[in-house]
Amino acid sequence: MDKSEMKSLLCSVAEGKISPEEAELKLRNMPFEDLGYAKPDYHRGIRQGVPEVIYGSGKTKEQIEGIAKALIEKGQKTVLVTRLDREKGEYIKERLSAQYYEMAGIGIVGEMPEERKGNIIIATGGTSDMPVAEEAALTCEVLGNNVTRLYDVGVAGIHRLLAHSEEIMKARVIIAIAGMEGALASVIGGLADCPVIAVPTSVGYGAAFGGVAALLSMLNSCASGVSVVNIDNGFGAGYIASMINKME
Repeated sequence: MDKSEMKSLLCSVAEGKISPEEAELKLRNMPFEDLGYAKPDYHRGIRQGVPEVIYGSGKTKEQIEGIAKALIEKGQKTVLVTRLDREKGEYIKERLSAQYYEMAGIGIVGEMPEERKGNIIIATGGTSDMPVAEEAALTCEVLGNNVTRLYDVGVAGIHRLLAHSEEIMKARVIIAIAGMEGALASVIGGLADCPVIAVPTSVGYGAAFGGVAALLSMLNSCASGVSVVNIDNGFGAGYIASMINKME
């Protein structure tokens, strides 16, 4: 149940369509359920505005299926599953009629939102950053946002980025994703008048230290308005971007 469904339930009580006792029963059974291996949080959408997301890494395919089914049965319309390898992705695709996006490692159970708001730009330094970018993009779309993808616009050929100056100026929030030295976030931060979320990736040669070099560069950006999430954390960037995009 999300906030709109909670409001609908309360309106139904006020209008006499259901009794207070029936509403109480619905609410009492909602907070969470103990499945033995997991406790799905059915109140997440009410507290945070976004229902629970399943982190797939480290879980068996059967556990992922069980959690997703429990969430859907309790009324969650869309379940986002992150960090899915091909075996798990194909499994939930078959068992739950899910959509599976292998590059992003994302599974989506249920329906995608028809209405989307605002404009989130997702830019990458290179093509190698696309798996992280797609994780961010699909997260944004599942959460009801319009997304513009600007891939392979890194500073090694900065004219590629500048060719999209008009789109950058119109964005509500920008996610800048880059490995190597991570300079893309600072450059975009110096061009845009909206918040920029920087995502360092583990792309790069030896001295990139699995993304640590890009992380430190982004943390030390001289451009104002740049914030940083963890290495390869496309989901986290997409979630925060959605919150910013939907602020009135």
